[in-house]
Amino acid sequence: MRKQLMAPVLAVLLLLLAQAPAFAAEGVDSGSKGWIALAAGLAIGIAAVGAGLGQGRAVAAAMESIGRNPNAADRIQTPMIIGIAFMEALAIYALVIAFFLQGKI
Repeated sequence: MRKQLMAPVLAVLLLLLAQAPAFAAEGVDSGSKGWIALAAGLAIGIAAVGAGLGQGRAVAAAMESIGRNPNAADRIQTPMIIGIAFMEALAIYALVIAFFLQGKI
């Protein structure tokens, strides 16, 4: 499954890295606006998917751990919530970056 995901991820990264001069330009021409909109959409989309998958795995692992040892629930729940908050913060940073990119259109 990792090999199936590697090609699309590399293609998206190559696409975004190839457009670096468009992001650094002061005056944005009409041809670059489409790439900026695409980058903003990809930024929030990839961040939302990544945060959702990470949070799902974290909660599933925590619930499995609590199911195996119910007495350790209080020691498992707090680090899980902190980890989920960090994952959500990364998704919010991507949203902020997408808003900044939208401002350049």
